Amino acid sequence: MEETIIPVTEQNQFPQTPKHIFILSGQSNMAGRGGVHHHHWDGVVPLDSQPHASIIRLSANLHWEPAREPLHHDIDVRKACGVGPGMSFANAVKDHLGGGGECLGLVPCAVGGTAIKEWERGQHLYDNMLKRSKESVEKTTGEIKALLWYQGESDTPSYHTAEAYKENMERLIHNVREDLGLPSLPIIQVAIASGDERYMEKVREAQLGIDLPNVICVDAKGLALKEDNLHLTTEAQVKLGHMLADAFLTHFNAPPSQSSPCSAPKTGEYQSQSN
Repeated sequence: MEETIIPVTEQNQFPQTPKHIFILSGQSNMAGRGGVHHHHWDGVVPLDSQPHASIIRLSANLHWEPAREPLHHDIDVRKACGVGPGMSFANAVKDHLGGGGECLGLVPCAVGGTAIKEWERGQHLYDNMLKRSKESVEKTTGEIKALLWYQGESDTPSYHTAEAYKENMERLIHNVREDLGLPSLPIIQVAIASGDERYMEKVREAQLGIDLPNVICVDAKGLALKEDNLHLTTEAQVKLGHMLADAFLTHFNAPPSQSSPCSAPKTGEYQSQSN
Protein backbone atom coordinates (compact mmCIF):
# COMPACT_ATOMS: atom_id res chain seq x y z
CA MET A 1 0.00 0.00 0.00
CA GLU A 2 1.42 3.36 -0.99
CA GLU A 3 2.16 5.74 1.86
CA THR A 4 0.43 9.10 1.94
CA ILE A 5 2.79 12.06 2.08
CA ILE A 6 1.33 15.27 3.47
CA PRO A 7 2.15 18.51 1.67
CA VAL A 8 4.01 21.05 3.74
CA THR A 9 1.55 23.28 5.59
CA GLU A 10 2.11 26.58 7.29
CA GLN A 11 2.61 25.84 10.99
CA ASN A 12 0.11 28.37 12.27
CA GLN A 13 -2.57 27.09 9.87
CA PHE A 14 -2.13 23.37 10.47
CA PRO A 15 -5.63 22.15 11.42
CA GLN A 16 -4.93 18.81 13.07
CA THR A 17 -4.30 17.81 16.68
CA PRO A 18 -3.49 14.32 17.93
CA LYS A 19 -5.53 11.80 19.89
CA HIS A 20 -2.51 9.74 20.97
CA ILE A 21 0.71 11.47 22.06
CA PHE A 22 4.18 10.03 22.59
CA ILE A 23 7.12 11.90 24.13
CA LEU A 24 10.51 11.09 22.60
CA SER A 25 13.39 11.99 24.90
CA GLY A 26 16.96 11.22 25.88
CA GLN A 27 20.14 11.87 23.92
CA SER A 28 21.53 11.39 20.41
CA ASN A 29 20.34 7.87 19.65
CA MET A 30 16.76 8.98 20.33
CA ALA A 31 17.28 12.21 18.41
CA GLY A 32 18.60 10.07 15.54
CA ARG A 33 21.97 9.89 13.86
CA GLY A 34 21.03 7.26 11.29
CA GLY A 35 22.41 8.24 7.90
CA VAL A 36 24.55 11.07 9.29
CA HIS A 37 28.09 11.02 7.91
CA HIS A 38 30.67 13.79 8.27
CA HIS A 39 28.10 16.07 9.93
CA HIS A 40 25.55 15.72 7.13
CA TRP A 41 22.46 13.55 6.80
CA ASP A 42 22.24 11.50 3.61
CA GLY A 43 18.49 12.11 3.30
CA VAL A 44 17.61 8.43 2.93
CA VAL A 45 14.28 7.60 4.61
CA PRO A 46 13.40 3.89 4.84
CA LEU A 47 9.87 2.79 3.97
CA ASP A 48 9.02 2.13 7.62
CA SER A 49 9.97 5.70 8.51
CA GLN A 50 8.07 7.49 5.73
CA PRO A 51 5.60 10.30 6.56
CA HIS A 52 1.94 9.40 6.95
CA ALA A 53 -1.19 11.55 7.05
CA SER A 54 -2.05 10.40 10.58
CA ILE A 55 1.36 11.17 12.13
CA ILE A 56 2.23 14.71 13.25
CA ARG A 57 4.92 16.27 15.42
CA LEU A 58 5.20 19.19 17.82
CA SER A 59 7.75 21.64 16.43
CA ALA A 60 10.25 23.61 18.48
CA ASN A 61 7.82 26.52 18.20
CA LEU A 62 5.04 24.40 19.75
CA HIS A 63 3.00 24.03 16.56
CA TRP A 64 1.64 20.75 15.22
CA GLU A 65 2.92 19.91 11.75
CA PRO A 66 3.37 16.85 9.52
CA ALA A 67 5.98 14.50 11.00
CA ARG A 68 8.95 13.54 8.89
CA GLU A 69 12.60 12.66 9.37
CA PRO A 70 14.65 14.07 10.93
CA LEU A 71 12.13 14.45 13.76
CA HIS A 72 14.58 16.33 16.00
CA HIS A 73 16.04 18.74 13.43
CA ASP A 74 14.85 21.83 15.34
CA ILE A 75 15.29 20.37 18.84
CA ASP A 76 18.78 18.83 18.85
CA VAL A 77 20.35 21.69 16.93
CA ARG A 78 24.01 21.36 17.91
CA LYS A 79 24.67 18.44 15.54
CA ALA A 80 23.12 17.03 12.38
CA CYS A 81 20.12 14.81 12.99
CA GLY A 82 19.08 11.86 10.86
CA VAL A 83 16.85 8.83 11.23
CA GLY A 84 15.82 7.88 14.75
CA PRO A 85 13.32 5.33 16.10
CA GLY A 86 10.34 7.70 16.32
CA MET A 87 8.86 7.43 12.83
CA SER A 88 9.16 3.65 12.52
CA PHE A 89 7.58 3.39 15.98
CA ALA A 90 4.71 5.66 14.97
CA ASN A 91 4.07 3.82 11.71
CA ALA A 92 4.05 0.50 13.56
CA VAL A 93 1.50 1.54 16.19
CA LYS A 94 -0.76 3.94 14.29
CA ASP A 95 -3.25 1.33 13.07
CA HIS A 96 -3.57 -0.24 16.52
CA LEU A 97 -4.62 2.83 18.50
CA GLY A 98 -8.28 3.38 19.27
CA GLY A 99 -10.29 2.45 16.21
CA GLY A 100 -7.27 2.72 13.94
CA GLY A 101 -6.42 5.65 11.68
CA GLU A 102 -6.52 8.16 14.53
CA CYS A 103 -4.06 11.02 14.67
CA LEU A 104 -0.79 10.25 16.45
CA GLY A 105 1.41 13.03 17.80
CA LEU A 106 5.15 12.84 18.45
CA VAL A 107 6.83 15.26 20.85
CA PRO A 108 10.60 15.24 20.17
CA CYS A 109 12.67 16.39 23.17
CA ALA A 110 16.00 14.52 22.93
CA VAL A 111 19.33 16.36 22.88
CA GLY A 112 22.61 14.65 22.03
CA GLY A 113 25.49 14.37 24.49
CA THR A 114 23.37 14.93 27.59
CA ALA A 115 23.83 13.13 30.92
CA ILE A 116 21.01 12.06 33.22
CA LYS A 117 21.81 14.86 35.72
CA GLU A 118 21.00 17.39 33.01
CA TRP A 119 17.45 16.01 33.00
CA GLU A 120 16.81 16.75 36.66
CA ARG A 121 13.76 18.73 37.67
CA GLY A 122 14.58 22.43 37.37
CA GLN A 123 17.20 21.94 34.67
CA HIS A 124 16.56 23.42 31.22
CA LEU A 125 16.20 20.07 29.43
CA TYR A 126 13.70 18.74 31.93
CA ASP A 127 11.69 21.95 32.05
CA ASN A 128 11.56 22.13 28.25
CA MET A 129 10.40 18.51 28.02
CA LEU A 130 7.71 19.24 30.60
CA LYS A 131 6.61 22.40 28.79
CA ARG A 132 6.40 20.61 25.46
CA SER A 133 4.56 17.65 26.97
CA LYS A 134 1.95 19.92 28.56
CA GLU A 135 1.60 21.94 25.37
CA SER A 136 0.97 18.74 23.41
CA VAL A 137 -2.37 18.24 25.17
CA GLU A 138 -3.28 21.91 25.44
CA LYS A 139 -6.55 22.67 23.64
CA THR A 140 -6.95 19.08 22.43
CA THR A 141 -8.76 15.93 23.45
CA GLY A 142 -5.50 13.98 23.14
CA GLU A 143 -3.75 11.94 25.82
CA ILE A 144 -0.07 11.30 26.48
CA LYS A 145 0.27 7.55 26.02
CA ALA A 146 3.94 6.98 26.87
CA LEU A 147 7.41 8.45 27.28
CA LEU A 148 10.04 6.76 25.11
CA TRP A 149 13.47 7.27 26.67
CA TYR A 150 16.90 6.44 25.19
CA GLN A 151 19.79 7.91 27.15
CA GLY A 152 22.76 6.80 29.21
CA GLU A 153 25.80 6.77 26.96
CA SER A 154 26.99 10.05 28.52
CA ASP A 155 26.92 8.45 31.98
CA THR A 156 29.31 5.59 31.12
CA PRO A 157 32.75 7.27 31.45
CA SER A 158 32.57 7.69 35.25
CA TYR A 159 31.98 5.17 38.02
CA HIS A 160 30.16 7.84 40.03
CA THR A 161 27.65 8.67 37.28
CA ALA A 162 27.13 5.03 36.36
CA GLU A 163 26.62 4.09 40.02
CA ALA A 164 24.06 6.88 40.47
CA TYR A 165 22.20 6.16 37.23
CA LYS A 166 19.45 3.93 38.64
CA GLU A 167 18.53 6.37 41.38
CA ASN A 168 18.59 9.31 38.96
CA MET A 169 16.43 7.52 36.40
CA GLU A 170 13.89 6.45 39.00
CA ARG A 171 13.71 10.05 40.24
CA LEU A 172 13.18 11.27 36.67
CA ILE A 173 10.29 8.83 36.21
CA HIS A 174 8.72 9.96 39.48
CA ASN A 175 9.14 13.65 38.65
CA VAL A 176 7.71 13.40 35.13
CA ARG A 177 4.67 11.49 36.33
CA GLU A 178 4.09 13.89 39.20
CA ASP A 179 4.58 17.06 37.17
CA LEU A 180 2.30 15.86 34.36
CA GLY A 181 -0.31 14.55 36.78
CA LEU A 182 -0.01 11.11 35.19
CA PRO A 183 0.96 8.73 38.00
CA SER A 184 0.71 5.65 35.78
CA LEU A 185 2.36 7.12 32.66
CA PRO A 186 3.99 4.26 30.72
CA ILE A 187 7.76 4.63 30.38
CA ILE A 188 9.59 2.60 27.74
CA GLN A 189 13.33 3.02 28.17
CA VAL A 190 16.08 1.64 25.99
CA ALA A 191 19.05 -0.17 27.51
CA ILE A 192 22.07 1.35 25.80
CA ALA A 193 24.10 -0.50 23.19
CA SER A 194 27.19 1.73 23.27
CA GLY A 195 29.23 4.12 25.38
CA ASP A 196 32.48 4.06 27.31
CA GLU A 197 33.35 0.42 27.90
CA ARG A 198 34.56 1.12 31.43
CA TYR A 199 31.07 1.47 32.88
CA MET A 200 28.65 0.76 30.04
CA GLU A 201 27.55 -2.51 31.60
CA LYS A 202 26.95 -0.81 34.93
CA VAL A 203 24.55 1.67 33.30
CA ARG A 204 22.88 -1.17 31.40
CA GLU A 205 22.50 -3.09 34.65
CA ALA A 206 20.80 -0.07 36.18
CA GLN A 207 18.44 0.33 33.23
CA LEU A 208 17.51 -3.34 33.09
CA GLY A 209 17.13 -3.44 36.87
CA ILE A 210 14.52 -0.69 37.26
CA ASP A 211 11.43 -2.33 38.73
CA LEU A 212 8.65 0.25 38.80
CA PRO A 213 5.01 -0.08 37.70
CA ASN A 214 4.45 0.61 34.00
CA VAL A 215 8.18 0.82 33.22
CA ILE A 216 9.46 -1.44 30.42
CA CYS A 217 13.03 -1.78 29.16
CA VAL A 218 13.88 -2.59 25.53
CA ASP A 219 17.45 -3.79 25.01
CA ALA A 220 19.35 -2.23 22.11
CA LYS A 221 22.41 -4.42 22.60
CA GLY A 222 23.20 -6.30 19.41
CA LEU A 223 21.74 -3.66 17.09
CA ALA A 224 24.18 -2.46 14.43
CA LEU A 225 26.31 0.57 15.22
CA LYS A 226 27.83 3.06 12.81
CA GLU A 227 31.58 3.30 12.36
CA ASP A 228 31.76 5.60 15.39
CA ASN A 229 30.71 2.64 17.60
CA LEU A 230 28.30 4.97 19.36
CA HIS A 231 25.27 5.64 17.18
CA LEU A 232 22.82 3.17 15.67
CA THR A 233 22.71 2.77 11.90
CA THR A 234 19.60 3.74 9.98
CA GLU A 235 18.53 0.10 9.73
CA ALA A 236 19.08 -0.42 13.46
CA GLN A 237 17.01 2.67 14.28
CA VAL A 238 14.12 1.31 12.22
CA LYS A 239 14.38 -2.01 14.04
CA LEU A 240 14.48 -0.26 17.41
CA GLY A 241 11.32 1.62 16.50
CA HIS A 242 9.59 -1.70 15.91
CA MET A 243 10.92 -3.05 19.20
CA LEU A 244 9.51 -0.03 21.03
CA ALA A 245 6.21 -0.46 19.21
CA ASP A 246 6.01 -4.12 20.17
CA ALA A 247 6.66 -3.21 23.81
CA PHE A 248 3.96 -0.54 23.81
CA LEU A 249 1.36 -2.68 22.05
CA THR A 250 2.09 -5.68 24.25
CA HIS A 251 2.06 -3.92 27.61
CA PHE A 252 0.11 -0.68 27.31
CA ASN A 253 -2.30 -0.53 24.38
CA ALA A 254 -5.95 -0.51 25.44
CA PRO A 255 -8.64 -2.37 23.44
CA PRO A 256 -9.84 -0.49 20.34
CA SER A 257 -12.71 1.95 20.75
CA GLN A 258 -14.77 4.06 18.39
CA SER A 259 -13.45 7.60 18.06
CA SER A 260 -12.70 10.23 15.48
CA PRO A 261 -9.50 10.76 13.47
CA CYS A 262 -7.33 13.90 13.70
CA SER A 263 -9.48 16.59 15.20
CA ALA A 264 -9.55 20.35 15.10
CA PRO A 265 -8.07 22.20 18.09
CA LYS A 266 -10.37 22.65 21.09
CA THR A 267 -10.33 25.43 23.63
CA GLY A 268 -9.78 24.59 27.25
CA GLU A 269 -7.18 24.03 29.90
CA TYR A 270 -4.41 21.48 30.09
CA GLN A 271 -5.90 18.09 30.97
CA SER A 272 -4.07 15.59 33.16
CA GLN A 273 -5.35 12.15 32.24
CA SER A 274 -4.12 8.86 33.63
CA ASN A 275 -4.23 5.61 31.68
